[in-house]
Amino acid sequence: QVQLVESGGGLAQIGGSLRLSCKVSGDIFELNAMGWFRQVPGEEQELAAIITSNGQEIYADSVKGRFTISRDSGETTVYLQMNDLKPADTAVYLCNANAFLRGASGTGRRGPYDYWGQGTQVTVSS
Repeated sequence: QVQLVESGGGLAQIGGSLRLSCKVSGDIFELNAMGWFRQVPGEEQELAAIITSNGQEIYADSVKGRFTISRDSGETTVYLQMNDLKPADTAVYLCNANAFLRGASGTGRRGPYDYWGQGTQVTVSS
């Protein structure tokens, strides 16, 4: 089983900052891209930021220059530093990880598969 555990959401003022964390655990053969998506009730889920296995960062236009995604040296934890927060950033933020698992016989690999965290609420208000 692969688990993603998120933390760091909460309430912030306009212009404030929050830092989200997401730790991945499980019998993973190879962890590929990790990212953060966000969901507002009644709207489509949208990408906030992704970081690939080689460190390339991709951001939605709406968060460029304000959000920074990073991975720890062990590459099992992904962070989203959110600065200059706006009311439009209010959403449930979901961590995503794309990974290969070990083969069923213990050799080789299978996948890749997408895994999701449970989501963490971020609310920005005055």
